[in-house]
Amino acid sequence: MLSLTVNTPNPTYLSTPFLPNHHHRHPPPPPSNPQNRPSKPLSISAIIIPPSSSTSHKQQSQLYQPYRPPPTLLPAKWRFLDTNQKLDILTDRLGQWFEYAPLITSLIQEGFISTTIEEITGIASIEQNRLVVATQVRDSLVEDTDPETVAFFDNPGGPKILYELRVLSAEQRAVAARYLIANGFDARKTEELARSMKDYPRRYGDKWYQSFDGNLPGDCLAYMYFRQAQEHKTAFSPEQSITALEKALEMAETEKARQRVLRDLEAKDGDGKEEVNPDELVKVPVVRMAYGEVAESTVVAVFPVCSGDAGGEIEVGDAPWECRTRGSFGIVKAEKGWSRWVVLPGWGPVAGLKRGGVAVAFSKAGGVLPWKGKRRDANEEILVVADRGRKVVEYDEGFYLVSGGGKEGLKVERGDKLKAKGMVNTLGAVVLVVRPPRDDNDNTLSDVEWE
Repeated sequence: MLSLTVNTPNPTYLSTPFLPNHHHRHPPPPPSNPQNRPSKPLSISAIIIPPSSSTSHKQQSQLYQPYRPPPTLLPAKWRFLDTNQKLDILTDRLGQWFEYAPLITSLIQEGFISTTIEEITGIASIEQNRLVVATQVRDSLVEDTDPETVAFFDNPGGPKILYELRVLSAEQRAVAARYLIANGFDARKTEELARSMKDYPRRYGDKWYQSFDGNLPGDCLAYMYFRQAQEHKTAFSPEQSITALEKALEMAETEKARQRVLRDLEAKDGDGKEEVNPDELVKVPVVRMAYGEVAESTVVAVFPVCSGDAGGEIEVGDAPWECRTRGSFGIVKAEKGWSRWVVLPGWGPVAGLKRGGVAVAFSKAGGVLPWKGKRRDANEEILVVADRGRKVVEYDEGFYLVSGGGKEGLKVERGDKLKAKGMVNTLGAVVLVVRPPRDDNDNTLSDVEWE
């Protein structure tokens, strides 16, 4: 048993580490009942019982330990400050922002929370987070770039810009920092730059992906604007499409990217419609799906399914033309009822089909697709995705869905063969062929030789 005796002739005052002692100049009020005041020395007894090892281990395993960010090294002049001194420096904003920002992390390590720091120092919680993250980004720039680039962000506006680079790797941050300095980017433009650099690798396989260099910040930003221009064009907003293309041309760094953007800008006629390059229209990807690919996709496309057998042209004409998502849950609503639907990953060729897309199911690929020679996979099922908005045979190298007549059902034919037969209208232009998943998954995107 441990016995403690404390003499209290005078009232004692407690100070909190959150505030200096001079904040407590007035003593607390006396007890309401003076008779209860002890007249003798106060004796406090406590029994200290050490916990058993099993109980201690159980408590430690159940104790929740919140995440604490790794401490940033404090400047040498501030490494031996006490808590009140750290709070005073933050309150008065003494020094440069990247010097006092590590004090926030240090206080959090001591047990402070952001709201308490905000009440004492006046630095908002969101600003605290921005300062801490910007300091970490700046530290990575110190290691990967030159001092002049780092010094550019030492001004009070530096944290807002550096904070937007947090999503990039250390190498990307250095490249992006030099680019944004050269182009005079503010925080908003820097956010777009970082988002485009982060997003570029995810666009692998999309249309025009290879025309832009993902190692250059300007090309990444230009590709983002270029994709926005295509979206505006699909949404029948030619003015916004032209504006986005002009931004892309301004940001593009490589000649290949500039030529790709200029091709779209110069192809605009008086009606604001774009002349489509036939070399890009005739490429029909043949994709083999992977198990679980739809579940892992962040963007999907929903199409009505029609039969490729005889009489399938009637189903293709009757199928719904448009499906839209509505509400917070993205509930899909079609313009009319339909019995069969298919969900595909949002690949580039199908992502832009806002209206008129349809999937035609064939029990065998043989006799449907105009392949050269015999193929081992001619007996497997396929889905042919067609755009019913492009029914006219415009290009000799294009592929179109047509009716074979009689009992032959539907099939895919080249544009030049259809023109030779005198056919002008079809059921739609083929944009994608989907093959079913299988265990021995071969190349997902194959280059097929067409007749």
